[in-house]
Amino acid sequence: MIAGYIIAIFVLLALSGFFSGSETALTAASRARMHALEKEGDKRAAAVNRLISNREGLIGSILLGNNVVNILASVLATSLFTQLFGQGGMAMAMATGVMTILVLVFAEVMPKTYAIGRPDAMAMSVAGIISVLVAVASWIVTAIQAIVSVTLKLVGLGAPAEAITADEEIRGAIDLHAFEGGVDAADRQRLVGALDLKELTVEDVMIHRKNIKMLSADLDPRQMVMKALASPHTRIPLYRGEKEEIVGILHAKDLLRAIIPLGGNLASLDLDSIMRKPWFVPETTPVQDQLDAFLKERSHFALVIDEYGELQGLITLEDILEEIVGSIHDEHDIAVQGVRPQEDGSVNVDGWVPIRDVNRAMNWNLPDDEAVTVAGLVIHEAQTIPEAGQSFVFHGYRFNVLRRQRNQVTGLNISVIEPA
Repeated sequence: MIAGYIIAIFVLLALSGFFSGSETALTAASRARMHALEKEGDKRAAAVNRLISNREGLIGSILLGNNVVNILASVLATSLFTQLFGQGGMAMAMATGVMTILVLVFAEVMPKTYAIGRPDAMAMSVAGIISVLVAVASWIVTAIQAIVSVTLKLVGLGAPAEAITADEEIRGAIDLHAFEGGVDAADRQRLVGALDLKELTVEDVMIHRKNIKMLSADLDPRQMVMKALASPHTRIPLYRGEKEEIVGILHAKDLLRAIIPLGGNLASLDLDSIMRKPWFVPETTPVQDQLDAFLKERSHFALVIDEYGELQGLITLEDILEEIVGSIHDEHDIAVQGVRPQEDGSVNVDGWVPIRDVNRAMNWNLPDDEAVTVAGLVIHEAQTIPEAGQSFVFHGYRFNVLRRQRNQVTGLNISVIEPA
């Protein structure tokens, strides 16, 4: 009789350990890996995905089974110790102490430790049995969930927690692996850069109008050809009168196709027939939408305007791609224009340089929520237009104003402030 009690208790403890390990494995299993295995035809991974998709039913069924076997094991242990030591507090105390140790070690800590070390493999191993348990206990779990839901509403805790978006979950996983050393800085920048496109507008990544290389459409044809060939860009905005009055876009390939048949007689070049119609986009356009528009229209170049129709800058497909993969340089490019690292670890920056370019070039973390350019950041923080020679400290960086032209900060020196 006593042997039967002991065997039953250990069987129940084994079941308790199975439930505890299964709960840990199924909740810690990688959903991405399970999804990939299911697409490859793995039926066990499909069972895991079905269980995870019904998380409340899964947890409820496992807790139901675990509590039933734990309570039954405790009842048998109390009966066993009563037979051995008689009625009284001693038997109850010994039963409580022994079962606490056995449940804690063999039914909780050991199975969960095993499961957390190999969650995917164990989750697929137990998915079949747990699926049967969930199906059998579904009506009990449904009733329990209804009671819990009503109780939470009565005490004012019924509102669901704000769900984490897929982007936040992916970003968190990338940051975690980068912190642990599983993802290097360059890969993290590319992965996070792709996610950041939804949060950026065209204004954040455009080339400012002051840095646009454009030509007058009224130039002598020979001068036009020579200046176009000398330009590092294949697409050049053309203006008439004021520089902001863009009348067309000159593509280098179109220009070459037009001048070759002329046999050197550039005077007969018809510029109006080869320049392309300019494409204007609002500065508030999300970068993701602009990327989709570039791909749809099969165009790589657009001019950016504000709400009043005034020219603010230009954006290219390359500018958007650089937000993902980092700076793309060819033989005509200057690496990170306007950013000149110094020997002392600081950097001299032109005021028009975007904050994001400085962060990428120096691996810094200057905030870009309130301003787009470095000069804009200093003006925002200082709440004034500083004079040359003034120095400011904020966000862990020192900003020394080197040059000011009229009401514009045109040059700064930035350095990191080392913690004391």
